[in-house]
Amino acid sequence: MASDFTTTADNLTGRLLISSPMLGDSEFARSVVYLCAHSAQDGAMGLIINKRAPHPTLEDLFEQLEIAPTPPRRRINLCSGGPMEPTRGFVLHSAEWQRDDSLVINNENCLTASLDILHEIAKGEGPRNALLALGHASWEAGQLEEEIIQHNAWLSAPATDDLIYGTDQMSKWRKALATINIDPLLLSNLVGHA
Repeated sequence: MASDFTTTADNLTGRLLISSPMLGDSEFARSVVYLCAHSAQDGAMGLIINKRAPHPTLEDLFEQLEIAPTPPRRRINLCSGGPMEPTRGFVLHSAEWQRDDSLVINNENCLTASLDILHEIAKGEGPRNALLALGHASWEAGQLEEEIIQHNAWLSAPATDDLIYGTDQMSKWRKALATINIDPLLLSNLVGHA
């Protein structure tokens, strides 16, 4: 089984990870993670895209960062991106807008961590699609593969703009499962075990 994973999915960059019931008691319960980077040598980094940040609000954050106008002319989702660096902001956005310091994920999406992009968004400009995540999720080399293969913790699905940037964060977990034809009611915490 491990060799199938290695040959078919050795790089999950630009895909979604959907938490399985195995993660039901963790901070990743019912999470959908967009993988911004993944390699066997370096590990993985991604953003939880379906959990609203409890505080601050987008307006409060822009005010704290002295980004004008306040309130911003354009609203984007503000997510709790993961447990790592929870006070650091990352903007996941469509690739038609990018700067020298943007991480190009694929032809569709980029990641930018500078304030320039927030200034653009506040003015009603910037990338066509965007979300702001506070914090991120990361895995050391081999850790994500082990969680997928040995612990059945994650399922992988293709990413779509609706799943990434859609405003209905509560339904993203179910919608992501539907893209791979899985009914969440049929999942158990014994996924993959006979």
